[in-house]
Amino acid sequence: MSPQSAEPSIHEAISAAIVRVLRAAKENGSLSQEVVIPDSVVLDRPKNRDHGDFATSVALALAKPAGMQPRTVAELLKSGLEKDSISSLLDAIDIAGPGFINLTVAKASQGGVIAAILKNAGDFGKGTSLSGVAINLEFISANPTGPLHLGHTRWAAVGDALGRVLSAAGAKVTREFYINDRGVQMDKFGASIRAAALGMPTPEDGYHGAYIQDLASEIVGKNPGLTKLEESESSAAFRDAGYALQLKQQQDVLDAFGTHFDIWFSEKSLYENDFFKHTQERLVSQGHVFILDGATWLRTTDFGDDKDRVMIKSDGSHAYFASDSAYYISKRERGFDICIYMLGADHHGYVGRLKALAACAGDDPQYNVEILIGQLVKIMENGEEVKLSKRAGTIITLEELVEKVGVDAARYTLIRYPVDTPMVMDVDLLRSRTNENPVYYVQYAHARICAVLRNAADLKISFGAEHIHPELLVHDRERELIGALGEFPRIVASAAELREPHRIARYAEELAGLYHGFYADCRVLPMGDEAPSALHAARATLCKSTAQVIANSLALLGVSAPEKM
Repeated sequence: MSPQSAEPSIHEAISAAIVRVLRAAKENGSLSQEVVIPDSVVLDRPKNRDHGDFATSVALALAKPAGMQPRTVAELLKSGLEKDSISSLLDAIDIAGPGFINLTVAKASQGGVIAAILKNAGDFGKGTSLSGVAINLEFISANPTGPLHLGHTRWAAVGDALGRVLSAAGAKVTREFYINDRGVQMDKFGASIRAAALGMPTPEDGYHGAYIQDLASEIVGKNPGLTKLEESESSAAFRDAGYALQLKQQQDVLDAFGTHFDIWFSEKSLYENDFFKHTQERLVSQGHVFILDGATWLRTTDFGDDKDRVMIKSDGSHAYFASDSAYYISKRERGFDICIYMLGADHHGYVGRLKALAACAGDDPQYNVEILIGQLVKIMENGEEVKLSKRAGTIITLEELVEKVGVDAARYTLIRYPVDTPMVMDVDLLRSRTNENPVYYVQYAHARICAVLRNAADLKISFGAEHIHPELLVHDRERELIGALGEFPRIVASAAELREPHRIARYAEELAGLYHGFYADCRVLPMGDEAPSALHAARATLCKSTAQVIANSLALLGVSAPEKM
C-alpha cells in the first residue's frame, strides 16, 4: 500500500479537527470538565448543496452537558476551526439554525481528492485501521456430503467480501473453510453411495438426490471392486471416495464463484496427535472443567451461557462441543487475534456458548471472538419461489443459482443486504438490463465512463493528474460527485469496523447515481466543432477518478467492472 492511501480523507481530517478544537476548549476552560469529548465526530452530507459539503450537530449534542446554549457551543467551535490547520482545507464554516455547523470544502481540497485517487489507483480506499491484526474468518463450514446450497451461497459471497474489506483496512486475513467430516453423517453418506452403486434402496436417514447416483457411478467406474467388499468395508470405502469427490466439487464451485479459501480445515484433524487432549488440559488449567455423572463438562455458565456444555460423554465419546472447543483453541494457538465465525440462521445458540468458551480459555470474549448470523435467502422466478434443486433434490444449489443469473449478479445481490435480515432474490430482475437491477446499474456506470474516456481520447482531450483544474469544477453536480469520491476511504473503514460489506454496495449505487446526474448536467465532451477546453479535460479527469472508485468498490465485492456492456 502506498503511503498516500493511508492518509486521512477530508471527512476524517475535519472530524479530527473538531475533536482537537473541543479538547482544547475543555483544557482552557471554555467547555465544562463534565463534557465528554468523543473520539470522532459524525459528519453528514447535506442534501441541499447550499448547506455546504458537510454538516455536524455536535454542538447540539454537547450543549446540555456543557450547560450552554447550542449556538454558543457552535460559535466556540467555529472560532476554533478557523484558527486550526483544517481551515486551509475549507472555504466556509457557517452556523445554521439552533447550532448546526455547515462546512464547505475548498476547491483545492477537492482537487486533492481527485489527485489521491489517480495516484493510488487500485489502492485508493485502503487504510490501516486494522493494521497488525490477524483475523481468522471462517465461513460456509459445510458437510462434504452434498452440493453447497443457498444458505452456503450467501456466506460464500458475503464472507469473501468481508475478507476483502478487512484486508483493505490493513488486517492480515485468513479465510478458512471448516469441513464437518466427522460423525455419523459421513457414515450415512457412504452407505447411501454404496446403496446407489448396488441398486439398493437408500438407507433410512440417508442422502438422496441425483448427485448420489453420479458419485456412485464415478466411484465404481474407477474402482469396480468396491461393490464386492463386505458391507462395512465397502461403505467405508465409498464414504472416503465420495468425500474426496464431493469436497473437490465444492472447491471447484467456490473457485468458479470467485470465493477462495486459504485453509480447508478438517474437523477430524482436531482429534489427531492428541490435540483434543491438549485442548482439555488447557481448559482444565483455567479451572472451568468438571466431571459429573461420568461425563466431562465445561462450566460455560460462569460466563453467561444458558447451560454448561458436555465435552466428553459418559460413554467416552466426544460431544460436538468438543470439536467447537478444540477448533477455537486451534485458531488462537495458530496466532489469530480475532476469530470471526459466520454461521447460519439456525445457529443463534452458538453465540453465547462460543463467547463463553473463549472466556473459559482465558481470552476476552468481547474481542477475540465474533459471531455473525446470516438469515435465509428466498429465490423468486416467474413470480414463484424456487425451492427444489434438480441435482440435490432439496434446496437450490449455489451452482444452479449462478446458472440462472451469473456470478456477478449473484454475488452483488447477496452482499448488498445486511446479513441479519432475510432477503429475496428476484431472478427475473437480475437478468434484466435496467436501472432497477442494482448490479447492472453500477456496472453500467463504469462501462459508460469507459466509453466517455475512449471518446475523449479519440477527440485528443488530455486527462489525468495534470488536468484536474479544481477551480473549474464548480457545478453542484461536480462538487457532489467529488465529495462522494472523497468518502470512499471512510466507507471502507466503516464497513471493516462494523463487519458490514453491504455498505460498499450501497455506496457504489449512490456513486453511480451521482455520476449519472453529473453526466446529464455537465457536458464532458465538446459538441460539434467546439474545441476541447481545460474544462473538458477536467471533467474527463473527474470521470477517470470516478471509474477508478467504482472499480475499487466492485473489486471489494468480488464483482467485475466491465469496460463495455
